Amino acid sequence: MEPLKNMFSPAFIADVADSFKKVNSKLNEKKFINAIFNAGWEHKELKQRIRHISTVVHQFLTHDFSKDSDVLISWVHALKEEQGEKQSLEYIFLADFIEVYGQQDLAQSLKAIEEITQFTSCEFAIRPFIIKSPEKVMKQMLKWSKHKNHYVRRLASEGCRPRLPWGMAIQAFKKDPSFIIPILENLKEDTTLYVRKSVANNLNDLTKDSPTIVIDLMKQWKGKSVDTDWIIKHGARTLLKAANQEVLTLFEIDPRIKCSVVDFKLHQKEIKLGGALTFSCILKNDSKKEQRFRIEFAIFYMKSSGKLSRKLFKINENVHSKDAIISITKTLSFIDLTTRKHYEGSHKIAIVVNGNEVCEKEFMIVA
Repeated sequence: MEPLKNMFSPAFIADVADSFKKVNSKLNEKKFINAIFNAGWEHKELKQRIRHISTVVHQFLTHDFSKDSDVLISWVHALKEEQGEKQSLEYIFLADFIEVYGQQDLAQSLKAIEEITQFTSCEFAIRPFIIKSPEKVMKQMLKWSKHKNHYVRRLASEGCRPRLPWGMAIQAFKKDPSFIIPILENLKEDTTLYVRKSVANNLNDLTKDSPTIVIDLMKQWKGKSVDTDWIIKHGARTLLKAANQEVLTLFEIDPRIKCSVVDFKLHQKEIKLGGALTFSCILKNDSKKEQRFRIEFAIFYMKSSGKLSRKLFKINENVHSKDAIISITKTLSFIDLTTRKHYEGSHKIAIVVNGNEVCEKEFMIVA
């Protein structure tokens, strides 16, 4: 797979220079491009390249943030006219520019963020401003949660997630999410899935630090609409994986489910690093009435320390009639990922039904 950092290709940077020239007539495009592709460019990773580009953009402006941010706003308007209303990840360096150079001018930075996020997300750029001035920024975020543009509404939720992946954590909101809840209340029935996904992800972040608050909120929201029910179910995924009894009950998943394992097979008991494991299982509903089955499997991965680490994967969730037979076959890859490295040794796999491990088997990974 092509590394994401390579999205900043020579062709793309040439387009950047061309579009920058339209709002900055004094720009020397050749010097601008050469400044980006300097001697250290090839050694820079994604975040370093984003920061480098925003720094070079700054070099070719006036160094007056108010004037320069207005140029960026005009640039975004011109790009939207050319490319339409869709967001462009490649231009995220515009958001980074505001994060780096706008810390001393909150009002102007918020003005710029509102415009720029409609073209390239400012979910990372807003976070230092929240940490520095939480009351002022979150007051604006609350207003943005009712904005006519769904990208701005999404920023209101995504930007204040306490544990946003790849972004700096907002420690204060881990302890007290009171600034966040009113924003999520405004967005719980948003018309756009993109926004609703962010609300769900924000809730899921909050469950890791403030589970009681989130569970109470979910109880209030449940049944409001189909979309809101989807949000709370998706937002409860960490609690569901942890088999939280209150949350299982909220979603009518009975941990006392009556079921049995008819057959559980590992198609390979020994696999090589980089290989795949196929397993199959047959479950039977032993109740005299229908039951909701939330079926997952847990892999106990061998770590470099020699200890096992449990990772849970959802298979499906359905209501099954009495005496129903449920057949499952899955294949799991053991190719190394950037987020997970595999090691030789004994591993375990378990089938999990409504939070209960109903059966398990061991298998080996070898070099």
